[in-house]
Amino acid sequence: MTAYAELQVTTNFTFLTGASHPEEMAAAAAALGHRAVAVTDRNTLAGVVRAHRGAREAGIKLMVGARLDLEDAPSLLCFPCDRTAYGRLARLLTLGKRRADKGQCSLTRADVLAHGDGQIFIVLPPDAMPDTDFAGHLRTYADAFAGRCYLAGQHLYRGDDGRRLASLAALATETGAPLVATNDVHAHAPARRPLQDVLTCIREHCTIDEAGYRLAANAERHLKPAHEMARLFRGHEDALARTVEIAERCRFGLDELRYDYPVDPVPGGRTPDGELARLAWAGAAERYPGGVPDKVRAQIVHELELIAELSYAPYFLTVHDIVRFARGRGILCQGRGSAANSAVCYCLGITAVDPSQLDLLFERFVSTERNEPPDIDVDFEHERREEVIQYIYEKYGRARAGLAATVIRYRARSAVREVGKAMGLSEDTVGALAGQVWGRSGEGLAEQVARELGLDPTEATLARVLALTRELIGFPRHLSQHVGGFVI
Repeated sequence: MTAYAELQVTTNFTFLTGASHPEEMAAAAAALGHRAVAVTDRNTLAGVVRAHRGAREAGIKLMVGARLDLEDAPSLLCFPCDRTAYGRLARLLTLGKRRADKGQCSLTRADVLAHGDGQIFIVLPPDAMPDTDFAGHLRTYADAFAGRCYLAGQHLYRGDDGRRLASLAALATETGAPLVATNDVHAHAPARRPLQDVLTCIREHCTIDEAGYRLAANAERHLKPAHEMARLFRGHEDALARTVEIAERCRFGLDELRYDYPVDPVPGGRTPDGELARLAWAGAAERYPGGVPDKVRAQIVHELELIAELSYAPYFLTVHDIVRFARGRGILCQGRGSAANSAVCYCLGITAVDPSQLDLLFERFVSTERNEPPDIDVDFEHERREEVIQYIYEKYGRARAGLAATVIRYRARSAVREVGKAMGLSEDTVGALAGQVWGRSGEGLAEQVARELGLDPTEATLARVLALTRELIGFPRHLSQHVGGFVI
């Protein structure tokens, strides 16, 4: 059997371009017998976690990567070989995104050259025949990343594929960047072609009748079995074999990632556990000026021992520091949730539930059995939340602190609106259909709903709209920022 790994996969985390979920790509690649599958969304790593989970369930190796679209040079696929290289790729993407407007990324060839250690690169040729300008860029990459730079070849089903592949193979030999086969995958199966066309229309702000050449020329950008790729690349068998060689060289996997907690320095040479104990007992004296009740004293001792055993003291100190800042500025804040079960949190001023008045079970908040970090939710008055955000940025620096992202997904109402417009339905019809969705529905519209509006759900266009709406629901639409969740 021919061995093959698909190295160029665009998922729906390249928003309004890829037509399949990362999990679907992983499952389909495993079913087709691929040795490995890569995720190479454009200037982002946003889809790799879902791809990692899908690959683990499907039993296939995932290659973490990204497509880097540059302002002054051809695009490349970038694959980190190890954990350190993955960090460089993440920093490179952060650099590009901080330069650009929201949703954009501004990178140059010089940026790639500065962050290229430990990466394998596959240079993507233009759709037209490669010219001298492209050849010059390819030589620069091949010289800078000797032994780690390849040239992608694709069969585009446009009539000149044999001549084009021969030209690319000759250029690969000339520049020392070996040819490697990719399929520029945008969907896990050809049945997603209609949805991909709709996504193009949404992205280009046009209807399906107006889209013209903006649509893909065919439905061939889907995962294919190895024997089909071997047929397409007959005469270039080495290009197929290199896909597996590259997959074997990329050893990095997301399972290697571990969170490194930012341990802040503590005064007086104390350990984090010692500083937490000092603050807890000082807080207890303030909370109980008449003396700390025996019940509370025993609870504090128990909690501090468990916190020390699990090495969670730095986390408590971080939350205490943020709450201390807010209270010092007169910003209303209050801890909630299971943290209210903690006498230490009460003594630190994080929560307001007096453990002397209730029988609280600390193990509901922190326990050795769950082996997971504590969850302390703190609400800040929304008018002044920005002051707290800026304090965190100022303390840790923007290179070490950032707001968490949230993935905005299509629900039934937004999906039917977008699909209806793309398919050319009138505004009143689209509005009527969307008006039948209640709340944040994650289900499609039933045919009966259309009938109740006086519409015929068996009519070809409307039937297609209803079917495509069901496919689009759950797709990521864009990334937004969390209202206050920080990664430090």
